[in-house]
Amino acid sequence: MDQNSESRRIAYLTALSQEIHKKLLRAESSPSQLRNLLQELFADVALEVDDRAKDVILSRVSDAISPVEKGRENRLCFYDVLSEHFIQVPEDGQPILDLIVKLWSQSFAVHIFALLFHKWMFEVKVEDSEKLLRYCSAFVRGSANVFWIDVQTNTKQFQSIFYYLLENVALDQSRLTKLNIQAQRDLFLLLSRFMFFYNAVDQLEGFLNHFPAFPTSFLVGGPADIFVTELADQLQKLKVEPVLLHYLSQIKILQGLELRMTTSTRLKSCLYSFTPPGGPMYPTRTVRHAAWDALDSLFPIGQYPRHFISLFFRLLYPWYWPSSCWHFLVSCIKAMFYSLVGLIVSSWEKLRRPRMSEKDL
Repeated sequence: MDQNSESRRIAYLTALSQEIHKKLLRAESSPSQLRNLLQELFADVALEVDDRAKDVILSRVSDAISPVEKGRENRLCFYDVLSEHFIQVPEDGQPILDLIVKLWSQSFAVHIFALLFHKWMFEVKVEDSEKLLRYCSAFVRGSANVFWIDVQTNTKQFQSIFYYLLENVALDQSRLTKLNIQAQRDLFLLLSRFMFFYNAVDQLEGFLNHFPAFPTSFLVGGPADIFVTELADQLQKLKVEPVLLHYLSQIKILQGLELRMTTSTRLKSCLYSFTPPGGPMYPTRTVRHAAWDALDSLFPIGQYPRHFISLFFRLLYPWYWPSSCWHFLVSCIKAMFYSLVGLIVSSWEKLRRPRMSEKDL
């Protein structure tokens, strides 16, 4: 990129930083509207960059695209660009950071901090250890909040933050050590809860190998036990059905993990809680079947007694019989239909083969 384009890009991002600073000043001076103004600013920062702004923001050399543009799912939001800018030009981010620190206790302040400074935290050296401690605590809290926003809306708007924390912090010892030991533990617990949601299970082995030491590990077990415990707690909190089904579909990756008996029992109880109809979970039929599949895959021993016991308790609730019989009948009809279609297709293939052989001759 030529010098003029680079200067134009920096000037645009500097102006954008100044606008954010003005909105924070306005929020600070308006206590009655503070929460609404911070919420609006958070929404603005989380917006996807439009095509017109991309021409100014993105670094292009010939046909190459800068790494910042190669977001997962081809999304590029303003926080992605600004987080990079505050590393290159820290003086643009400092006034914003100073105001956010004053508003720590306000809702959405730590959200904005996590979006704008998730890379600055690990790339820019902070001399004051007390400040760094406060930054670490607010950063983990803000990251957890924005990830939960994704879960509640079943979107991946903040996926780039998750993957940066996983690949560039948790799996990179040089950056990880910038956090104090408690913040490291909190970060790994946070990533454990959302790893399934952001489709990062292929990195589970490396993630577990980098787990920091926990003082209560002799009670709770090793990294695998801690990970599964956090995952079980997360499952209990999920209320969005598509997200819960996504977790249950990926949980089979836990096969082969060496777990303590208490951890294994906890996971089994968690999954079993989604299998019966009614309270306290009130799972849908789809969720119940997904939970049964996960249980049978992870704990094959005893699956038939489990199903028998479940059937016995279902018989104690006669009002469930009509729907159960109906779904059983529909499942049988579907199975027979698919078997018939498979039989017809296989017979057709057998009839075609001799004819094709005669043509070859």
